[in-house]
Amino acid sequence: MPLPAFSGTLGYKRAAHLLHRASFGPTKVQIDSFATLTASQAVAQLFQQPLPDPVLPIDPETGTEWVLTGTTDANSGDSDLQEFLKGWMLGQMMGLGVAPSSALGYATREKIVFFLHTVLTTIQSKVDNSRSLYFQNQLFRKFACDKTLPPQFNMKELTKKVSVDNAMLRLLDGNLNVNGSVNENYGRELFELYTIGRGLEGTLPPATIPGDYFNFKEQDVRAAAQVLSGWELDTTFSTVDETVDLFLTGTQKLPRGKVRGSMTNASAHDNSIKQFSERLDNATIQPNPLLLNGTNPTEASALDEISQLIELIYSRPETARNFCRRIYRYFVYHEITQTLDDTIIAEMASTFISSGYKLQPVLEELFQSQHFYDAAAGITDDNFGGIIKSPLDLMVGTYRMFQVPLADPVTQATTFYEQTGELLRAMSSMGMHFYEPFDVAGYDAYHQYPIYHRSWISTNYLTRRYEFIRNLVSDSQMAGMMKMDPVAFVQTNINTAIASDARQLIIELAKYLLPMSENLTFDPNLDDGAGLTAERLNYFLTAFLKSPQIDADPEAAWAFRWNNPVDMEVVRRQLENLFNALLQSPEYQLY
Repeated sequence: MPLPAFSGTLGYKRAAHLLHRASFGPTKVQIDSFATLTASQAVAQLFQQPLPDPVLPIDPETGTEWVLTGTTDANSGDSDLQEFLKGWMLGQMMGLGVAPSSALGYATREKIVFFLHTVLTTIQSKVDNSRSLYFQNQLFRKFACDKTLPPQFNMKELTKKVSVDNAMLRLLDGNLNVNGSVNENYGRELFELYTIGRGLEGTLPPATIPGDYFNFKEQDVRAAAQVLSGWELDTTFSTVDETVDLFLTGTQKLPRGKVRGSMTNASAHDNSIKQFSERLDNATIQPNPLLLNGTNPTEASALDEISQLIELIYSRPETARNFCRRIYRYFVYHEITQTLDDTIIAEMASTFISSGYKLQPVLEELFQSQHFYDAAAGITDDNFGGIIKSPLDLMVGTYRMFQVPLADPVTQATTFYEQTGELLRAMSSMGMHFYEPFDVAGYDAYHQYPIYHRSWISTNYLTRRYEFIRNLVSDSQMAGMMKMDPVAFVQTNINTAIASDARQLIIELAKYLLPMSENLTFDPNLDDGAGLTAERLNYFLTAFLKSPQIDADPEAAWAFRWNNPVDMEVVRRQLENLFNALLQSPEYQLY
């Protein structure tokens, strides 16, 4: 049965919660709009279709794209193009150039694209090719919002396509996997990281038999490697996955790797019968005689064997459950108990299977559920503010909330890449090397038991986060960095009556910026402990009202300055103090 649905309107707290988790962060206007919606209405807006394909990244050396048409001597070097591509990805997450009517759907799709990257990950320095990285990113985009697409668009089919994707072939040495010298790297990670996994972390008994990984065995890794043998990179990007184009007419083609030898003689593919262990019901995979060229394997027979392998893996119930754990940890919370695994995760997996292994129906059901909003009777320990923002979520979400302008990535490409390069460097200083996770398992925060998202925080990383905020808010810091204007933000988004009241202004801003923002009071005697404490609010008040001069009545002085804008420099400094206090708070690091 589906997860119990949340009923009633969302309100500000739940609207902000949904938009932070499902996208790369909302604007104040979007929170206001979603606060009046039911969960089902909100989800319908998040998954609005159709959505445009992104405008292609531009090489400033030529003023044209390079990912589809390729490069010439006139283009920038590929190491530069890789950095431009990552900057372009940030631009997609921010929704630059996207029409307002498509903005939320676009932001939701980009969040799913990045989620898929955290599962089916890649490492820039290993792939070392901007076009391979682009086509994998675009492959994820084609499969991200799959509910209304033909049945062929689902996670099972995406896993098949990733298995011969140029970036994945390079990352896990699939291009070195040949008959007679089988390379097991991708076959191993396909089982352990990308599909069935070893089971629920923290509940597994010690392994007693070497090579037995609970849901699969070493024998299965070897058999899978044989199935996956015989592929190489297509550095011309001329080998196209026709099935994607068949069902998405008018879209750009998606290249993939190619078989060694030729289409009619895949000479490096292991054409034997592959025997799997009892963990996979002693199944066998062998070439389809109808697809062979005499006794020779062909591209078609090699692809068919990969299809058989993925079908076999997905036929195991644990694969659906393991994938849904990844969804849960990314969008809800990292801790999954055995009880939760047997209830919430099991129901998500049931939806995943019944939908034909499509991702979007699982997300839609999750985002409409009581569990997502902790709205069920008896809930006392909710997950609002339960996830530490990644450096990516912190930076992109902050830019989106304050609508910090960036240069146009097409007409001002050089400036745009300078700006996004600055963001990428700042992100690295906070501990997230974008598209450069530590290993093939991806970024630790999304898979590393038991610390998960706590890996984002160290003394140094936290200092860098606060430095990012200080540089963004304070007019006197780093003149070249993109800035938010605290005065303009309050003037545009907060009505005058609230803005002129220091306490009401703090409460109003907390509603949009901090996850625990209900029943707020500055009076310790009235503090019910449901959200931010009175102590925290009074800290923000003190930080806000300090000014270059001594005010006998700081709150009255603020009201006068706001209503009589004759000393805007003091107003600006006080608002800088307030936003620095709010955005450098531990609470703002959570969502």
